Amino acid sequence: MTFETQQKRVHQHVDALLQAQISALGDHAPKLKNAMQYALLMGGKRMRPFLVYAVGEALGVEQSDLDAPALALECIHAYSLVHDDLPAMDDDDLRRGHPTCHIQFDEANAILAGDALQTLAFEIIVNYPLSDFANVQRIELVRILSQASGYDGMCGGQGIDLESTNKLISQAQLELLHSKKTGALITAAVKMASLLCPSVSDESKALLQQYASTIGLAFQVQDDILDVVGDSQTLGKPQGSDQEQNKSTYPALLGLEGAQGYLAQLHQEALQALDALPYNTQVLKSFTDFVIHRNH
Repeated sequence: MTFETQQKRVHQHVDALLQAQISALGDHAPKLKNAMQYALLMGGKRMRPFLVYAVGEALGVEQSDLDAPALALECIHAYSLVHDDLPAMDDDDLRRGHPTCHIQFDEANAILAGDALQTLAFEIIVNYPLSDFANVQRIELVRILSQASGYDGMCGGQGIDLESTNKLISQAQLELLHSKKTGALITAAVKMASLLCPSVSDESKALLQQYASTIGLAFQVQDDILDVVGDSQTLGKPQGSDQEQNKSTYPALLGLEGAQGYLAQLHQEALQALDALPYNTQVLKSFTDFVIHRNH
């Protein structure tokens, strides 16, 4: 099976389960419910769920136990994009080739949709059917996701990003920013999948986390590069928006060629971590190549 086929299958599986979660909600606030559905199901690569399933498959975890963390991560990711696009943040009008949530609906309902998607993520982890072993891990799944989403993770990274706008920051500061803003949820995907395997060694967990940190950073470097060399139609968002907002990026710090060279280095480091694992990691290697070579 090709990587594209696997990716499509995961996308369809996740979208069906997410739609079921939205459909199960009551109809007392229909505009809010529609905004949640719009934010959650208007596209996207489903990278974080794919990573959950890919790591879980490599470790022999049942897919039914992986659904809860996969869906929860996508809810958190969707909420973060809704809030990131708001006028108080990046003030973007386009996301994934569609009007952003606050443009399609209104700012108040976009804020509420983000809030509701965040809490839905934790409802899913708490309530989703799990095997006996996975059921014991619920509290730890909540801890991993909450830490990756909050001050020590994604929100903290966004805070650093806001404070770094119109400032020259070092590469170490930029990597701290993105290890939290982008990398935290990617690392959480690997941690949550690993947690659900009773036999994985501490050494293998460490290698998987090293891989996750590297691929999370590589994702952001490529994102920054695409903002320079991509086009708005392919990206599904305005090209050059980082430069227009005077944001700290890898091309701005290292130059375009320097950023591309750093991306190639991260690619090799990620593959080396996978090679050191005593599992079949071919799907993860294909995922790595996708992250590095994607055009949107």
